[in-house]
Amino acid sequence: MDVRERDERELGRLRDDFGGWRIWRAVKQDGRLGEWVASLHDPSAGVEPTLMFPTAPLLRKALLRQAERARVRIR
Repeated sequence: MDVRERDERELGRLRDDFGGWRIWRAVKQDGRLGEWVASLHDPSAGVEPTLMFPTAPLLRKALLRQAERARVRIR
């Protein structure tokens, strides 16, 4: 499996796991893929409007923290 295919699978998993967010890869000026980005579309799913991280695992951790922060805020 090449890098792009692996990234596409991870992108799909993130989208499946965090439905309240729009998740994509930013594209750099030179056309290469950049940061992993998530924009909040369901206020019950998080607190911050936008998250950007250099790797999918870091974005996943941040999205999990956002879910916890949203649960605390809603209580």
